[in-house]
Amino acid sequence: MSVRTAAAVGTPLSLSARLGAVAPAERAALLRRIALVVATLSGAPAPAGRAELVARFEQLLEPADASAVWLALSVLEARLATTPEVRRAVRAIRLDGPGAAFGARPAQVAATWLARFGPRPDVRVLTDAVLVDVDHTARAGLATGIQRVARETVRRWREHHDVTLVGWGGEYRRLRLLTPAECTKALTGTGTTEQDASTDVVVVPWRSTYLLPELSPERPRNERIAALAQFARCRTGVIGFDCVPMTTAETTALGVSEAFATNLAAVRHMDTVSTISAAAAVEYGGWRTMLTSVGQKGPEISVDLLPSEVPESTPAELDAARERLVIAGVPMVLCVGTREPRKNHLALLHAAELLWREGLHFNLVLVGGRSWNDGRFAQELALAQAANRPVETVTTMPDSMLWAAYRLARCMVFPSLNEGFGLPIAEALSCGTPVVTSNYGSMAEIAADGGALLVDPRDDYSIAAGIRTVLTDDEVHRRLATEARARPRRTWEQYAGDVWSALAG
Repeated sequence: MSVRTAAAVGTPLSLSARLGAVAPAERAALLRRIALVVATLSGAPAPAGRAELVARFEQLLEPADASAVWLALSVLEARLATTPEVRRAVRAIRLDGPGAAFGARPAQVAATWLARFGPRPDVRVLTDAVLVDVDHTARAGLATGIQRVARETVRRWREHHDVTLVGWGGEYRRLRLLTPAECTKALTGTGTTEQDASTDVVVVPWRSTYLLPELSPERPRNERIAALAQFARCRTGVIGFDCVPMTTAETTALGVSEAFATNLAAVRHMDTVSTISAAAAVEYGGWRTMLTSVGQKGPEISVDLLPSEVPESTPAELDAARERLVIAGVPMVLCVGTREPRKNHLALLHAAELLWREGLHFNLVLVGGRSWNDGRFAQELALAQAANRPVETVTTMPDSMLWAAYRLARCMVFPSLNEGFGLPIAEALSCGTPVVTSNYGSMAEIAADGGALLVDPRDDYSIAAGIRTVLTDDEVHRRLATEARARPRRTWEQYAGDVWSALAG
């Protein structure tokens, strides 16, 4: 039986050979990236000569350390490497050495990335930095509770700490610096942003801190966050909003649970999760317990309760909200939340119909954007409006009008089936407005300090009974309003500080 030689099976081209095969401009760009890897790993200036530089690069990668390999792949290709890519490269180094393992990389990069973008983008390794990933928040207006939390928190982090705001490009494969316009959008929700790939600055975190204050549902993004958490030698932390796609998957849109699973696959490698309520911590704690079956510990879990801070409303703001939302002489029942099955708007509408048929007079105002699978609710809403029931929906509303609406409402109703926190509950109570909400989970947790009636959200009659009580019993209404005004106040400043301590240390 003959033994096949390396030449017979095909010896991989060396790194030096591959560099010699590309055009001069592309070679220069690649050599700059190799020099960046060498300087970062060695802590010293990279050699000026090409031969010495390549030799030093191979020497540093010779131990096949996964972190060093992740850094080299990410810098060379100007996109963050994934865990399978790192493992393949580590195996290749152990088989044939770093020169052969990385020999194909310059040709691949030159044929794809550099051919498309020329010497751009600029690649930077950020060390001893705090990177805050606000990709969604930088591109969207203030539309969800998650975006509100991210925006309020990151704005305060930036006031007190040196942070670098980052997002994603290249179909969620490269981490990049946000433009000034994107930073403004992330922090304030105002302005418009148009991403221009020609201005991208790709960043590779190294011995830094990476914080994720929003939800990441994209698989490519999560695959790279998972690798970053494992190999970038960074401290990593995330705000944990809830595990709704796991605990009540039937209330989420098709594909949401799968996307959330990829998020948890990344979070399991992070250092700390700051949950927004004790109820959310229970959910994440149950998930972390399951990780022991695959030999992993999972992140530490910190409970940092969201704040209950709402700015004061001016007389002009109250007048504008009153003119827009209130029917003279009729109490207003307010509900705030996106129109999706989990928020239980259909049950609320049925409960309101029960009360209208009893002869109670009130108008129902539902504030929140449309989401998935709200067709049945839309049909019932149309029937109620056709019957001249005093109910309306408001898809978008300025914050100033929302704060005024809380204050003008007789009560705020929030019969959600599952919440990580339930910001509208805390916001309404902060305004001194009684709340009718669900009798379990984070909603009951928030209500424990007073100001709310608890109902069974799965029973329309229970919801109706709670609303009836607040509408008709002035003594109960006064008691709840007094309790709401006496609740301990927790500010966004306090929350941001607590989360920073938990995640960034």
